[in-house]
Amino acid sequence: MDEPGFDVVVVGGGPCGSTVSTLIAREGHRVLLLERERFPRYQIGESLLPATVHGICRLLGVSEKVEAAGFTVKRGGTFRWGASPEPWTFAFAASPRFAGPHSTALQVERMRFDQILLDNARATGVDVREEATVTSLLREGDRVSGVTWHDSEGVKHQTAARFVVDASGNGSRIHTETGGTRRYSEFFRNLALFGYFRGGKRLPPPNRGNIIAAAFPSGWFWYIPLNDELTSVGAVLLPEALERVRGDRAEALQTLIGECPFIADLLDGVPRVTTGPYGQVRVRKDYSYIQDAFTAPGLVLAGDAACFIDPVFSSGVHLATYSGLLAARSINTVLTGALTETACMEEYEARYRQEYARFHDFLVAFYDMHQDQHSYFWRAKKVTDHTGTELESFAELVGGGSSGETALTARTTAIQELSQAVQTIDGDTKQVAPDRDLLHTSLARSVTRTGIRLQLQATGDTDDTTPIRPHGLIPTTDGTHWTTPPDQAA
Repeated sequence: MDEPGFDVVVVGGGPCGSTVSTLIAREGHRVLLLERERFPRYQIGESLLPATVHGICRLLGVSEKVEAAGFTVKRGGTFRWGASPEPWTFAFAASPRFAGPHSTALQVERMRFDQILLDNARATGVDVREEATVTSLLREGDRVSGVTWHDSEGVKHQTAARFVVDASGNGSRIHTETGGTRRYSEFFRNLALFGYFRGGKRLPPPNRGNIIAAAFPSGWFWYIPLNDELTSVGAVLLPEALERVRGDRAEALQTLIGECPFIADLLDGVPRVTTGPYGQVRVRKDYSYIQDAFTAPGLVLAGDAACFIDPVFSSGVHLATYSGLLAARSINTVLTGALTETACMEEYEARYRQEYARFHDFLVAFYDMHQDQHSYFWRAKKVTDHTGTELESFAELVGGGSSGETALTARTTAIQELSQAVQTIDGDTKQVAPDRDLLHTSLARSVTRTGIRLQLQATGDTDDTTPIRPHGLIPTTDGTHWTTPPDQAA
């Protein structure tokens, strides 16, 4: 046993692992992150949602670095999908939650984006070890108590920790340790075949950076403009068309592009990248699944280790980073002794499953090609039980905001800062000038908090004071812990 005393070991350094490790280390806990590869490394999942860009990145403190990276701005999506013969476009700005400067997302090269998040974890105090492969878990009775891993030299290590977070993705070696099995979707038994092209046509402004999804008889294509000189293109094939991938992958991709006139026109005369990290034509299959259990004593499955869903709405990084936030809240709260591990992990699993279910249930309806966009918008409103219009419901769902979490949007930053200021007054009244004594009264503080809640409700947001289930928990104002709702505490 070497280097004892870690509070948490995180397995995997992608967006999920970087998110959960940063948010735990920031609270003063000792965190070890073990990443199997050496960054930068290639990864798919390049189209982000506003909830990640303006929510999670803000919480992590990387907003300025991400903006400075110059990634392509994405205002929404354009679809050649369903019964409508013409392409249709939606904008994230249709949702009040993402209005104004926060109505955009990004198309990112994951090698660069993931590096920003991992470097930020290091800067926060996370002990990051790359080329470190976790092979098994340590146990004390029924509880996971650490990991066995090998470093880049092949040296075996055993490291103890109070919690292990598996954020190692769909290829996790330890996801079965929570019990049960990984259940693959009977509906989304698809396969993705994808590569990269040197440029390609772009939509007219302001939708130049939009992701494009175009259906064709064998499935659908994604078309992601990463920059002016690079486009990610992938064919998602339905089960009855999977045999189309046999043989030469590059030839198969080119043939499929020819069968989708909308995509073929965008790529007319554009060569495929054949060298470097973008030079391969890759395959990903069996990518829609969910684990029977997300947690066990001392162990949390986060991100793709727990579940993944069809990528038509680019939900992968959103689900990964959101689960990282939820897992960090649970672990932070347990480590402080404020609430029980059982209560916190139940809250984690309930919220992550709910977010997954929203996308899953909506996507089942979205694959009905006999409907038009208005029917899809209506379905989004029904799945999310949203009080706004059908278009608002759709934009909020596919933007990653249907959970109602204020932590996932920057629109309420100023209001949250005001709330924190009121809490500071609660805890330190000696530094407040005598002529502001009115603020110290319980009535004044109550009125201020009520005003904050009303402002949040007026902007279409919630103030996170309503649990999602009976006897459930709610996030603290800063979003980093769980707490008991006021009525339950009383």
